[in-house]
Amino acid sequence: MTLFKHLLSCSLISVLLFSCGTEKKEVVSKSNNEIILDQSVVKIKQALHVLKTTDSFPRHIVKGEKDWRFVGVKDWCSGFWPGVLWYNYEYTGDAEIKAAAEKFTAPIKTIAFTSAEDHDIGFQVYCSFGNGYRLTGNEAYKDIMLAAADTLATLYNPIVGSIHSWPSKQEYPHNTIIDNMMNLELLFWAAKNGGDKKLYDIANSHAEVTMNNLVRSDSAVYHLGSFDDKTGQFIRGVTHQGYADESMWARGQTWGIYGFAVAYRETGRADFLNTSIKLTEHYLNRLPKDGVPFWDFDDPTIPNAPKDASAAAIAACGLLELADLVKDDKLKEKYRHEAKRFVTALSSKAYFSGDENNALLLHSTGHHPKGREVDEPIIYADYYFMEALIRLEKLENAKRLALTK
Repeated sequence: MTLFKHLLSCSLISVLLFSCGTEKKEVVSKSNNEIILDQSVVKIKQALHVLKTTDSFPRHIVKGEKDWRFVGVKDWCSGFWPGVLWYNYEYTGDAEIKAAAEKFTAPIKTIAFTSAEDHDIGFQVYCSFGNGYRLTGNEAYKDIMLAAADTLATLYNPIVGSIHSWPSKQEYPHNTIIDNMMNLELLFWAAKNGGDKKLYDIANSHAEVTMNNLVRSDSAVYHLGSFDDKTGQFIRGVTHQGYADESMWARGQTWGIYGFAVAYRETGRADFLNTSIKLTEHYLNRLPKDGVPFWDFDDPTIPNAPKDASAAAIAACGLLELADLVKDDKLKEKYRHEAKRFVTALSSKAYFSGDENNALLLHSTGHHPKGREVDEPIIYADYYFMEALIRLEKLENAKRLALTK
């Protein structure tokens, strides 16, 4: 049993005292988060039984089906499944899950040592090898992460000051998407752990360019910013996965919330913190009552538009990160409260899959304009849901331990 699991179990004992001489009764109860985590462990082990090869990775489940559809190593989502397994191992200390995490992590090594095709190296490598290294200290994992950071950095254009997100999209001389804020953590980490210090400068510059050009005056974000690759001039902001260029695409907003919080954590720049707060407040102000956003806040078919559980899961993680960083106690409490509300909603029968299929969450939306992965389970929703659950349990456990001192 891991130390985390041991402390968690100890802290979840509720003692009911009944006055009858010295008689005491102890009633063991579990938090809702732990109940969902326990169910998640069962579901993930069930999914492992139908996975035949470790170089194919779960991505989504088609409506009416039970099992995952798979993608290869180069798909941008390849790192999320091993990441889910690492989070499960962190919670359980289960040797079977650890072995599976190692097996599904290993094939992603190739991403670190081949030419960069897009910005998704952070999602692929940091979610898999990053969590593996955090939990095991495996030095081989560290070497792969450092190589992956160097590979990601080859997409940096110093004239624009940002990483080229989608080199394959020739209609834009240089493009930067809001999603790419999440890949900067790999660069920041590498700069602190033996990598080239220039990686920090690249990540810092990329966040600044994104803040100055993709964050709009209405406190929403563009999905993609197009730049002149010869002059660095910002051309325009557009969308690919949102409803319209000027609409508020839910998942993009949450990438921004989380990404700028991490950028502040690593740089100490107040403007990054203020940007994360601004995006958060705008997001919270527009949320529907259940705390799970529609795929785009400006879809005219609302309330009949599909939801995006993945955005709610990312938002929960982003707000937990932000709560750790803000100095104002009221904001800290507000953001933790909202994160808990999102996780509670996702843990309900409306969104948690139960026996319906092998995923954890229902009702995510991938690429609505192209009709792909609409109102389906998607692996990155499960990844960020697991992250949020683990983070909340650590917070609650720390509170309980503090009360016993």
